[in-house]
Amino acid sequence: MASYQFISKQPEETKDFAKKLAGLLQAGDVIALEGDLGAGKTTFTKGLAEGLGITRNVNSPTFTIIKEYQGRLPLYHMDVYRVEDAFEDLGFEEYFEGNGVTVVEWAHLIESQLPEELLLLQLYLDENGARRIVAEPKGNRYEELCKEIF
Repeated sequence: MASYQFISKQPEETKDFAKKLAGLLQAGDVIALEGDLGAGKTTFTKGLAEGLGITRNVNSPTFTIIKEYQGRLPLYHMDVYRVEDAFEDLGFEEYFEGNGVTVVEWAHLIESQLPEELLLLQLYLDENGARRIVAEPKGNRYEELCKEIF
């Protein structure tokens, strides 16, 4: 599968990109986010939430692991950075197979529990302050999504 790239020069561009993506999402979609601290994972998720019609303030669920928001589709926002054991049973599959969209920050930490098909987004902070979002679709659904958004 191909990879796709988007350059965002400011946080609003990251949010606008995420809003556009949100308009194409369906129940059961999973987005895995990777990137260093400050690369824009939470900014992306805020834009995604806005695109799903969520009006509540979205912030990283670092200490609660999962936050749920209601919009056009439910948004399940996970930050698994503090999950001690990748095999710990936290019921992730119920979210992945649920009626909403799941966003997982630091997804590599629970890689064995992730569905085979998902959209992997890697966010990089470039030297000039821009954010580079590299998408790697895993599965036909996400390949088609990328072709539409990029």
